[in-house]
Amino acid sequence: MDTQPHVRKLLKKLILTGIAGLALIAIPEVAGAQVVLGVGGPITGANASMGDQLKNGVEQAVEDINAAGGILGQHITISIGDDVSDPKQGLSVANKFVGDGVKHVIGHFSSGVTLPASDVYAESGVVFITPAATNPQITERELWNAFRTCGRDDQQGAIAAAYIANAFKGKKIAIAHDKTPYGQGLADETRKGLDAAGLTEVLYEGLNPGEKDFAALVSKIKATGADVLYWGGMYTEAGLIARQMQDQGLKTVMMSGDGLASEEFAAIGGPAVEGTLMTFPPDPQKRPEAAAVLKQFEKRNFKPEAFTLYSYAAVEIFKQAAEAVGSLDPMKMAEFMRSGATFKTVIGDISYDSKGDITRPDYLVYKWTRDATGKLTYVEN
Repeated sequence: MDTQPHVRKLLKKLILTGIAGLALIAIPEVAGAQVVLGVGGPITGANASMGDQLKNGVEQAVEDINAAGGILGQHITISIGDDVSDPKQGLSVANKFVGDGVKHVIGHFSSGVTLPASDVYAESGVVFITPAATNPQITERELWNAFRTCGRDDQQGAIAAAYIANAFKGKKIAIAHDKTPYGQGLADETRKGLDAAGLTEVLYEGLNPGEKDFAALVSKIKATGADVLYWGGMYTEAGLIARQMQDQGLKTVMMSGDGLASEEFAAIGGPAVEGTLMTFPPDPQKRPEAAAVLKQFEKRNFKPEAFTLYSYAAVEIFKQAAEAVGSLDPMKMAEFMRSGATFKTVIGDISYDSKGDITRPDYLVYKWTRDATGKLTYVEN
């Protein structure tokens, strides 16, 4: 005969209550689950203004997506890695992301950093989208995890060459680059296009990145009588070259790629940058899809430049891919991204080919000129 039924009832109640309590404890853990998004770029160093664009674009996208419920019910947190546009530092950033368990990365900015970092990510199950790295080899190797929201050097190099061949017919062309995968790659692709058009450059010169004294280059340009200098590299050196050409009385027109798409170019080069030409995609700020986001940037007193919205779009793509496959698994997301699906973003509709390149490469020629207020900026030419 059971003489203690009340004891067993009490124990049963306590056990059930305990289980319920554990369930209640688990609920906030699920609701508070987070996905960590790595952001790799030059937060400091010579290209810091570009890193600022990348970082602010991601931060605003994350803020907006989190306000709408996150990705698959998980809020996004950001882990920022400063690669200083240096390949060795970029590898350190990539390895730290992997060590921290980061599986999704926006970055890097520089092609020279993105190339070695991409190998680390591919081996470690990390999917990434670069908003700015344009070297063809990033995607030509057909890694499972490599994507971009921008175009490629062979695309903008072809546009630059066609423009030069038409606008400067019969003129002398000089080419210089900074020996980086981005700068030399862009210069060589432009050179290839000029060769196809029957034009041979009067000067082809490789310079070390970070140089500040370009007297030797300017002297060579002057000696050859070059009417146009195509520069493969970033805005810092370009601004100094433009200034030093002007100081020597040269009227040589400079042309370059998207590495000049920063107001820092004008800040460094001053009046000498007026008339400089560059290739860059259609201004994403003019797209209707970007209107609401631009207002958000106004509230935070940040002026989005060239790559800000390209970074924002990369986060949107990650969100849509994860929700389409119902998982944050990088390989499943990457497979879907290469399926030809269309992603709705602030820079317009984006689809990917089998390599991870966008299927709508589009570059225009811009000219640095003064606006109505006298400020130097770039406008479609």
